[in-house]
Amino acid sequence: METQKLNSRELKASGSSPLAHAFSRCMAAIVAIIATVTLQSCNLAGKMDGTYVNSAGSEFSIANDTLVVEQSQDNHYQIHRSTGFRLLDDQGRPGKLQYEKEEWTAVYDPGTEVLSESRNGVVITFNADRSMMIAGKRKYKRIK
Repeated sequence: METQKLNSRELKASGSSPLAHAFSRCMAAIVAIIATVTLQSCNLAGKMDGTYVNSAGSEFSIANDTLVVEQSQDNHYQIHRSTGFRLLDDQGRPGKLQYEKEEWTAVYDPGTEVLSESRNGVVITFNADRSMMIAGKRKYKRIK
């Protein structure tokens, strides 16, 4: 009760009405919430930069895939994909090592926490600590 009396005395001394004081406190709380959400979105976005690897195989080939994710500006990312693979012959022996490279552009949506690659429509998601990435149906492990 004494705290409320003190606040009432302060209000009278400052010439503000209780409604104006309540409004300013409410606005301050809203600004703090917006700032926190914005900072969290920025922090999550920046943590996606890194190198991710995947190894896969089938009866026809074996492959190692590397994706390097780099933030280019705001919510836009460049993804450099390098794939090394060997086709398997009829006896299952690996053939000559072959390479492919691709450059992807993706946009991050902070609301859904998803990167959307624009050319092929690949949807890219991350686990909570960004140690794993899923691009389409492939899982990648972060190595740096």
